[in-house]
Formats: sequence, structure tokens, C-alpha cells
Amino acid sequence: MTRQSRDAGETLVRVGGVVFVLGTLATIATMVPLFLDLPRLPSIAWGLSMLMPLGLLVALTGLFTTARTESRRRRAAREAAANA
Repeated sequence: MTRQSRDAGETLVRVGGVVFVLGTLATIATMVPLFLDLPRLPSIAWGLSMLMPLGLLVALTGLFTTARTESRRRRAAREAAANA
């Protein structure tokens, strides 16, 4: 296949990783006040914690996209070698 389709999967993995890290930081920021007996953060901070599973989903989508693209490319190369 083309390099563009492989880049799409790799880009999704990278974006998913960044979103996951942001969600992790938000989760840590919301949990620290619970352990240090500080005032709780507003609900939006708890909502930002949901970026963690979203990032994981985006990264896994990119991983499966890349795997599917590589599988198609290898299959095409195998068929071309068999026909040659």
C-alpha cells in the first residue's frame, strides 16, 4: 500500500499517546486532593480524566490500522512474487 496509509495509523498512535498522557495528568490532578485532604477540583477536572481511555482507544485504532495496512502490503508482495 501507500506510505500515506501507514502514516495515518502512526499518526493516530502518536495522537492517542498524547491524549492518554493528558488524561493521566488530569487523573493524577484529581486524585491528589483526595489524599492530601485538599478541596476537591470541579467536575470538569473529573471529566478530563476521561481523556485517558479515549487516548487508549485512539492509539489502539491506529495500531489496528497500521497492522491491517501492513498485512495488505505483505499479501500483495507475496502474490506478486508468486506470479513472477
